[in-house]
Amino acid sequence: MGMSVIISAAAEQDAEQIFRLQYLCFQSEAALYGNYRIDPLVQSLDSVREEVTRDCVFVARLGEEVVGSVRGSVTEDGAAAIGKLCVHPRLQGHGIGARLLRAAESALADQHGATRFRLHTGHRSEGNLRLYRKVGYETVGRSQGADGVPMIILEKPAGTYAATA
Repeated sequence: MGMSVIISAAAEQDAEQIFRLQYLCFQSEAALYGNYRIDPLVQSLDSVREEVTRDCVFVARLGEEVVGSVRGSVTEDGAAAIGKLCVHPRLQGHGIGARLLRAAESALADQHGATRFRLHTGHRSEGNLRLYRKVGYETVGRSQGADGVPMIILEKPAGTYAATA
């Protein structure tokens, strides 16, 4: 490849690249459910900008290009809600998603006091479920997304960080 993928905290100027990457990456999820109104596809650029400034957001960079991202925030019950993990389709399967998760988990626990991590994914999203289980998440429940997609809720305690590839 020639260059290394670097994981770092997102900056405000990354919002537009995160927005475009998210739209690209979640097309396959939308196709899986026959639903192109899923949250990552209808989120506005302004909303992404707000999340970058307010939440714990990390990006994976290949040179100047943002090729992955993840977001998290601590909820009222002390859990960290982690979401919108995405890696550019051409770079999936190289451990970038696990590295992004580890960065978010570390920051959410160490800097924001998260006691456990929680995420959700669609019930048909086998690749996502495989990754989350591989890095220690366990199913704790099910829910229905606002977009109607049946979701699986997964959690793990803080301190059991994602293994890197």
